[in-house]
Amino acid sequence: MQKITHLAATTVVIPQDNVDTDQIIPGRFLTTTSSEGFGDALFRDWRFDENDQPRPDFVLNQPAASSAGILVGGRNFGCGSSREHAPWAIRDFGFKAVISSKLADIFSSNAQKCGLLPVVVSEELHRWLLDNPGAEVKIDVEQRHIEAGPHAETFPLDGFAQHCFLNGVDALGFLLEQDAAINRFESQRG
Repeated sequence: MQKITHLAATTVVIPQDNVDTDQIIPGRFLTTTSSEGFGDALFRDWRFDENDQPRPDFVLNQPAASSAGILVGGRNFGCGSSREHAPWAIRDFGFKAVISSKLADIFSSNAQKCGLLPVVVSEELHRWLLDNPGAEVKIDVEQRHIEAGPHAETFPLDGFAQHCFLNGVDALGFLLEQDAAINRFESQRG
């Protein structure tokens, strides 16, 4: 997992509320358990037409999307099934964080586990982000702090997830960090 201590990036906005994981990555692409290579399938049915041609008006097909590091979704982003592939696809496309005023719980948990920073903000900041696509956003993971335009606030992030982002480790990496303590404990047990 890539370490994220601070993030300064522009946004891409997908303003629709209740975007579910099947819209984020259609089920037909869930043919592997590897977390790599899903970026091309991100919002596939919204990004491409029935002839598999890019829809020029869809935001992820715009030139600015290729350099943006933060996806701003509408309220209740990532609802639906618990597929890990949805945050994998968002991360593989190049986003490092996803922001909304409400992220689905399972989506948020899966995002944390794969290194995609889930950021829940106030309704006021969320509305400002939706109204200002391409905005520059600054996120400080250590302080759990976000700044965008005239807004600055803290966001929730549990301590374990924060540790993983700050140290660039996933749950297995965290356990491996504890190897010396585990061995010490095991040797004392006899």
